[in-house]
Amino acid sequence: MAGSKARAYWTLTKPRVVALIVFTALVGMFLAVPGLPPARESVFGLLGIWLAAASAAAINHLIDQRIDKVMARTAHRPLATGALRPVQVLVFALALGAASMAILVLLVNPLTAVLTFASLIGYAVVYTGFLKRATPQNIVIGGIAGAAPPLLGWAAVTGMTGQWDWAHALLLVLIVFVWTPPHFWALAIFRREDYARALVPMLPVTHGVAYTRWQILIYTVLLVVITLLPVAIGMSGLFYLGGAVVLGLVFLWYAWRLLDPPDEFFAMRMFNYSVVYLMALFAFLLVDHWLLPWLPGAGGVAGGLDWQRVG
Repeated sequence: MAGSKARAYWTLTKPRVVALIVFTALVGMFLAVPGLPPARESVFGLLGIWLAAASAAAINHLIDQRIDKVMARTAHRPLATGALRPVQVLVFALALGAASMAILVLLVNPLTAVLTFASLIGYAVVYTGFLKRATPQNIVIGGIAGAAPPLLGWAAVTGMTGQWDWAHALLLVLIVFVWTPPHFWALAIFRREDYARALVPMLPVTHGVAYTRWQILIYTVLLVVITLLPVAIGMSGLFYLGGAVVLGLVFLWYAWRLLDPPDEFFAMRMFNYSVVYLMALFAFLLVDHWLLPWLPGAGGVAGGLDWQRVG
């Protein structure tokens, strides 16, 4: 019994989604400074960001409990099945959020706490509570909250006091922000009947699948262009450039092929690739910035310890 309850609470935190959030925050930390980021700010920063993301996920479960019951993708969630009661989820979410803010304020810095709190409210309240049901552009407008983790990680280890901190951190945010629509709309195409049944105005429901496919292609082209900007401004080097180009070309192939897909499941294959794409892209950023400079002969454009590249 205790084990099933623990699994239900763990499910509330959306662990796979939160893992991607924490990873992008971690990369933001490493890109923010030359060498290793400070240990205390990194450990407690990641813990605070994880707790805030988990709190937002639990609030998402609470607000979406009605639609979760009628969607096949979410019918197994703890509130939908009755494994947990709403008051239990609310207390759990508030406890996680309070712990997150305490850790970030006391052990990291107040700015990171403020930015993390704004991100939590943006996703849990503004997106889930309002935008999701109000407009087919919900994932675009609300995507800024989900794109914030690299900025949160950057702020945790620097306090955003460097000359180029905001510009570089916000470029990482922009990458995640533009990645979000093609990532999520691919899923929405596959699950469009679910969203229609739940009366959620996702783009494939309101504007049709063909229109959504073209929007995915447009955003994917924009994404590939934006992922070249870290190299253009000297933030990253040739190793990242090669990875970004290859990953981007594959993403473009998926988006183009989705215009006339071979089967109904192709949208889900693109969705799954989009997750791998973002993780790999940020991994290339990390390797280019921090790991490559330690290799014999590394330096120059690929030298991630160059102060000019980190402001």
